[in-house]
Amino acid sequence: MNDGLVERFLDDGFVKIEGAFPPRVAEDCARLLWRETGYDPDDPGTWKDPVVWVGDMAQGPFAAAVNSPVLHQAFELLVGPGRWVPRYSLGSFPLRFPHPDEPDDAGWHIEGSYLPESSEGAEGVTLWHANLWSRDRALLMLFLFSEVTEADAPTRIRVGSHLDVPPVLEPYGEEGASFLELGPKVAAASAGRRLAWATGRPGDVYLCHPFLVHAAQPHHGTRPRFMAQPALLPAVPYELDRPDLTYSPVEAAIRRGLSPSD
Repeated sequence: MNDGLVERFLDDGFVKIEGAFPPRVAEDCARLLWRETGYDPDDPGTWKDPVVWVGDMAQGPFAAAVNSPVLHQAFELLVGPGRWVPRYSLGSFPLRFPHPDEPDDAGWHIEGSYLPESSEGAEGVTLWHANLWSRDRALLMLFLFSEVTEADAPTRIRVGSHLDVPPVLEPYGEEGASFLELGPKVAAASAGRRLAWATGRPGDVYLCHPFLVHAAQPHHGTRPRFMAQPALLPAVPYELDRPDLTYSPVEAAIRRGLSPSD
């Protein structure tokens, strides 16, 4: 937890916290997640779908995972003291299984985080939005509950892409736009960025700028990949014009994306 971490976050759009929570906690979480899938961990014949989505999990191991001292220190550094809301559960688990079928969620995108009044798409589908101030999302977090190598469908990351997104979002103002509308635009804006993969061991956590462009990928390995991708919620809205200049690294990165020469 030092200036080096902040600089990596500003430049790359993410930092990896190795051993952010104990492996035994990750094992307990994985066991509970297996129960939610209804699959047999020892029988690949029961792994019917390429992706199983699990919602909010509030059992003790999940609360322990997100409340480790090292993560709280990192939240203070990246979001700002007192500017984030503690979590006691984790949600949004895309559990990926080795499977011949291609998943339908592997496009480049940023996460949506709120639902404006006009959030319904053409078919009445509710669409999550994002705006320049990252309304309702302080960070995107990736929690690993299984070992993830490059063969285990790790999340793909475009390094530094968080700096390409603010100019895409700026014309939409406070209303923002849906992640579906933004997807092709942020994909094109960040196309030249080098790739990284969210690999690691159980207990590792990636803390990502809300505007980091990322994507899933098909799983053609042999081991299921168990991961959570929850939001860290803000206690106060992000600001891009602070009179006292006390910008958090997240805010500073947005400003850098809008004015790269500054």
